[in-house]
Amino acid sequence: MKPEIIISAHDMDILEGLLAAPDARSRSDLNGLRAELERADVRDDGNMPDNVITMNSRARFVEENTAREYQLTLAFPRDASAEDSRVSVFSPAGSALLGLSTGQTIDWATAEGKSIRLKVLEVTQPAPIVTE
Repeated sequence: MKPEIIISAHDMDILEGLLAAPDARSRSDLNGLRAELERADVRDDGNMPDNVITMNSRARFVEENTAREYQLTLAFPRDASAEDSRVSVFSPAGSALLGLSTGQTIDWATAEGKSIRLKVLEVTQPAPIVTE
């Protein structure tokens, strides 16, 4: 069973645009993200809880079977950087984290085929962009 997820209307619009682009349209590796977007509870930006992993938010989570903690920022593909712990939403890990809330868990299969369970401990939203 997959946990319920919440996505902002703003993030949904951008992600649908990226998935409709010619270079992404035929990529079957993005079908997991497409499925997540289809089942998401989409909310206006003003109705988004602060504890939900959105684009550009930072999440701290724990791998429950090893107690290892991680921190990642969920990024758009062009902004992803392993050195800066910015994971692309187009990656399997990124699409799995999108929309999860603090306290939720998700079962995850690693690239090696090992099953792990991740629990979201904390979500930090990006600072608002100030324009003058």
